[in-house]
Amino acid sequence: MMVKEMTRPECIALVSAGRLGRLACSRNDRPYIVPIHYALDGNCLYSFSMPGQKIDWMRENPHVCVEIDAFSSGREWRSVVIYGKYQEFPDTDQWHHQRVHAWSILEQHKNWWEPGALKPTPQAIVSASPHLFYGIDIVDVTGRMAVDEDN
Repeated sequence: MMVKEMTRPECIALVSAGRLGRLACSRNDRPYIVPIHYALDGNCLYSFSMPGQKIDWMRENPHVCVEIDAFSSGREWRSVVIYGKYQEFPDTDQWHHQRVHAWSILEQHKNWWEPGALKPTPQAIVSASPHLFYGIDIVDVTGRMAVDEDN
């Protein structure tokens, strides 16, 4: 078994092929990590959420990272970490284009709204949906992969 650094194109290929990542954010020197569904377009990961802890924390500290991995046969694996900056797309005229764009690329994938729309407790019925779209602008990306030396 050998571990190698991945090139940027190899990292982006893994991110493009995936849909599930782990979003890490922090506030007051405390980390928080949650699964998200995402879609990559250009230099941005797009995602969807309901209001909650991760949104509160990212509003306060927009510097985040996302980890995406893949495992193949045997002991081979690939892992990519994206360092980025959170950008919310509020339901306003100013952000309308970004919201529509985020929605259009996310909806191309099955169950794109999970787990962002799910909460562990029943939610009150409201007249307007509080859902929100956001992007993670990619600042840097790194990756490693383990390959079987026998292949």
